[in-house]
Amino acid sequence: MGKPLPTVILLGTSGWSYRDWIGPFYEKGVSNMLSAYSKIFKTVEIDSTFYAYPSKGTVMGWLKHTPQNFIFCAKLPQIITHEKRLDVKQDVEDDVIKFVELMEPLYTNGKLGCLLVQLPPKLEFDLDLLENFLRVLPTQIKYAVEFRDASWLNHETFKVLRKYDVAYTIVDEPHLPPEIHVTADFAYFRWHGRGTRPWYNYRYKIEELKPWVPKIKEVAEKVKVIYGYFNNHFHGYAVENCLQLLEMLEELTPEQTEVKRKAQEYFERLTVKPTVEASSLEMFVDVSQLNFNSLLQRFIDDARLKRARRIKDEEITIERADSKMVEAKIRDYHIVVDLENRVILHDCADWSRCIPQKKFCKHLGKLFLTLPEDKSIDILRKLFSERNSWQFKPYAGF
Repeated sequence: MGKPLPTVILLGTSGWSYRDWIGPFYEKGVSNMLSAYSKIFKTVEIDSTFYAYPSKGTVMGWLKHTPQNFIFCAKLPQIITHEKRLDVKQDVEDDVIKFVELMEPLYTNGKLGCLLVQLPPKLEFDLDLLENFLRVLPTQIKYAVEFRDASWLNHETFKVLRKYDVAYTIVDEPHLPPEIHVTADFAYFRWHGRGTRPWYNYRYKIEELKPWVPKIKEVAEKVKVIYGYFNNHFHGYAVENCLQLLEMLEELTPEQTEVKRKAQEYFERLTVKPTVEASSLEMFVDVSQLNFNSLLQRFIDDARLKRARRIKDEEITIERADSKMVEAKIRDYHIVVDLENRVILHDCADWSRCIPQKKFCKHLGKLFLTLPEDKSIDILRKLFSERNSWQFKPYAGF
């Protein structure tokens, strides 16, 4: 065992209420995700407050369903950061006070760590704007600021943050360097992922997490507490990666060790190429004689096919369809059919359940219903005849 860190390390995830965490983290039929989450982690970052002010009842629910020593951090609503862009001339002070008053039950019960001020990605350096905003913030609460444009990374910015005891948010993301700047008596880390569409659909490799261990230890020598959150929530990757980093920091509990093992086994089952053997009857099927419907029905059950047909045509966009690759987007989900490497990548929750059997979810069904029929037939025949050599995998970091 190494030397114990001289400060409190609180690592968790950004959000907790994700359906695709059922399997790698939550048990099927879980009645209260926050309650289950707080039995494993000591902290969480509330992401939902970015989209809307919470109700008083919601905040009381957060208080009720977590242990006494559990810590929340929360994002300021987007009306403050993205719509009014911190401008005090647009009454953001009143907006912040309203939000702080709603979060008061967490604060008075010792469960509020800090509030995250996440700036818009195209908001460039404006020192007066930042300082005028920091000046009106209620002082009983701690704050961290996450910049999204590199123009903010300068001496003047860090000086102002130190003046108001506001933490610079240390990030791992594609557009900003993972620099360490300590500007308050606490530190704030966020791991977004390194994917492309989007960043947070990404599963960190162990070798990508290891460099963060000395960085965290360096910061731990300078602050009282560290908050850190994994935002790569797709498929439950945030849970696994957070626990892996806690293990490297020698902070992992026995309960967390078991959850990490469960998550890793779950992901291994998804990434190991399934050995789906053709049935004795299918061995003798002449694939050239199968029509479109017959081919499609070999990859999708009737219930999912009905749901696929209910997806509106305007909800799917075919971004590429040639002899090498098919790429599509359905709502906020992505599909890649890599014909050269024989891989299908997708990112909805149901896809994780379809992978072991090499079956289609409703989104894959809609894709093949939308493509020109001759194109769909060509791909489906290839899939059917070469099924054992194809991989069905989660879309992450493509």
